[in-house]
Amino acid sequence: MTSSSPAAQSDSTGFFGHPRGLSTLFFTEMWERFSYYGIRPLLVLFMTAALTSGGFGFERDQASAIVGIYAASVYLASLPGGWIADRWLGLQRSIWWGGVLIALGHLSIALNAVAGRAPFFIGLVLIVLGTGLLKPNISAIVGDLYPEGGARRDAGFSIFYMGINIGALIAPLITGYLGERVGWHWGFGAAGIGMGFGLLQFKLTAPKALNGLGEMPSSNPDPVVDAAEKSKVKRIVGIGMALLVVLVAAGLAGLLPVNAVAIANNMKNAMLTLAVLYFAYLFLFAGLTGDEKKRIGVIIVLFVFATIFWAAFEQAPTSLNLFAADYTDRMVFGWEMPATWLQSFNALFVIILAPVAAATWVSLGKRDADFSSPGKFAMGLAFAGLGFAVMIYAANIVVAGGGVRVSIMWLIISYLFQTIGELCLSPVGLSSMTKLAPRRFAGQMMGVWFMAAALGNLIAGLVGGHVNPENLSEMPALFQRTTLSLAIASVVLAFMAIPIRRMMANVK
Repeated sequence: MTSSSPAAQSDSTGFFGHPRGLSTLFFTEMWERFSYYGIRPLLVLFMTAALTSGGFGFERDQASAIVGIYAASVYLASLPGGWIADRWLGLQRSIWWGGVLIALGHLSIALNAVAGRAPFFIGLVLIVLGTGLLKPNISAIVGDLYPEGGARRDAGFSIFYMGINIGALIAPLITGYLGERVGWHWGFGAAGIGMGFGLLQFKLTAPKALNGLGEMPSSNPDPVVDAAEKSKVKRIVGIGMALLVVLVAAGLAGLLPVNAVAIANNMKNAMLTLAVLYFAYLFLFAGLTGDEKKRIGVIIVLFVFATIFWAAFEQAPTSLNLFAADYTDRMVFGWEMPATWLQSFNALFVIILAPVAAATWVSLGKRDADFSSPGKFAMGLAFAGLGFAVMIYAANIVVAGGGVRVSIMWLIISYLFQTIGELCLSPVGLSSMTKLAPRRFAGQMMGVWFMAAALGNLIAGLVGGHVNPENLSEMPALFQRTTLSLAIASVVLAFMAIPIRRMMANVK
């Protein structure tokens, strides 16, 4: 990737002692996450709401599966999004056009109130495409702001990560209130307006703050070859977009049978098959050394257990969101809180606890008592399991009372434990991928990490619709299965931690 004056970027200290460009990227990402987390909890509530309430009246399993497909597609779109930026658009233009697509997607969803279901699903597709262009490439520019690397770069990413969580914190408070209390399209529209703010400030500040960083894609020294390569990328993207348009149009016209649960199951099976084939290729045909194969073995273990974690954690916008709407007493001083507001607690806990987690790992490291990556993964799974164990008790109270509403504290405590689990697993997973991956497969290993998250979202969508007032007995069983899966995974990984740590002995 070529860029102009990267050194100038690192010398600028206009944002909390960091390059001015970090401010531009911080607020762009904050508003993008505002838009994403603004509609995520609204989706399942809107799709399952009765037609008389302005919703689609979908069955809960179908609506939950759609949310899973949408979230999984967002993660998977990062792979072609990064490729398009590298080979054609460059980082800055990818961020801009990604933001444009996201804003248009949210506004398209908001049009469902006057134009039916088609704009809703077209909007979801636009958001997936836009996020694929924006999300990986904005993180790449953050890294490019610090050509010297080191602790200052880590601190820059910490500030950037805080922007993500600020957006996730305030989004449900605004869009949730508008969507649940004023009108669904108001909530969806507000998310799009938020992305519009992000685009505006990016357009106004990026030219000066980024000083050309990420403007140009990678290029071949031979202009003829370079032109041919870019032309090939454009053709591939054009063909892909044409196929996508045909599929979406056929689905909306009823020419293709659309069953969200079946589609999610097929996507899950396809992704699992691809993962198995890819890892088999690495072991058998990639020419890896014995030490590199050991590292890939560790990555496979982390991939499996990360998928299990995300399959539980990403039930927040589905099963836990439905529980908040149907079975949680949200009265505060005589006023009923919107169900979507509870989605903000995860981001709030991350903002509060992330510095604590970082300080804990540093302190343990200084005493040579730090946990290995698998050990931290096991802790993450265990804490997430505690979060869902709490929900078993809450669900049993609901069932025993014939649908009685329970205290808001059950969900808050559940989100607290899940957030602790996230902080044990998510940053550690990202770091582990960069340390363990053979150098020539570093980018692909990040794709593997995204695939684990995508798989987890799909599974969460498939199981998350089993919170149904018409079948109360399903609910405790759902939380029991989730808790048991997390507990077993945590114990198994804890036993594997010592031999895996030996395999990683030379990994820095």
